[in-house]
Amino acid sequence: MSAFLAVIARDLRLARRQGTDIAMTLAFFVVVVALFPLGLGPTPELLARIAPAVLWVTALLAAMLSFDRLFQQDSEDGGLEQLALSGLPLSVLALAKACAHWLTTGLPMLVLAPLLAVSLNLAAESYLALVATLALGTPVVSLFGTVGAALVVGARRAGVLVALIVLPLLIPVLIFAVSAIEAAGAGLTVRVHLLFLGAILAASIPLAPLAAGAALRQALD
Repeated sequence: MSAFLAVIARDLRLARRQGTDIAMTLAFFVVVVALFPLGLGPTPELLARIAPAVLWVTALLAAMLSFDRLFQQDSEDGGLEQLALSGLPLSVLALAKACAHWLTTGLPMLVLAPLLAVSLNLAAESYLALVATLALGTPVVSLFGTVGAALVVGARRAGVLVALIVLPLLIPVLIFAVSAIEAAGAGLTVRVHLLFLGAILAASIPLAPLAAGAALRQALD
């Protein structure tokens, strides 16, 4: 557990020193969402209708910008080999990387999303569902992103490859999250949608690190 927490703390320190990367990811999230009211004009009904999809699709695309830094730098400077030799299982290393990624990317977007939803005229009844779907869905995004990043360690144009691998896998998360927010706005129950998101997260926590660890092992061999 101490080694697991040490990896998270290490990645958080690196993220703080390289704050530009995080700032670019969050700026992309904010700017893209802000473009929709400007592009569509003063049409509150249309903005409210597309707000759940806009917020979630933009969050997914913003997360894609940061996946290539999960393992790439460690692979280039030899840090990945040192971490592998430390005795920490590669699956646990992948889980620690996913946790650090969520803390630096998913959590800030979870905080920013309700503020940005105001500009999209999201129904007041949908705000709690928005936060709940992001709380359940963004960790899945980080976990799947870790798998994608592990598969392309050492590859050229790693960022594009990770996006091509991960985005199709996240379609169920997108569908259930957007459906939950829309259902809340319509006064319907969101319990089923949130249960599906919770089930995806529960399955991803053990399985995604194992898959990422296997991919890292293959890359190191």
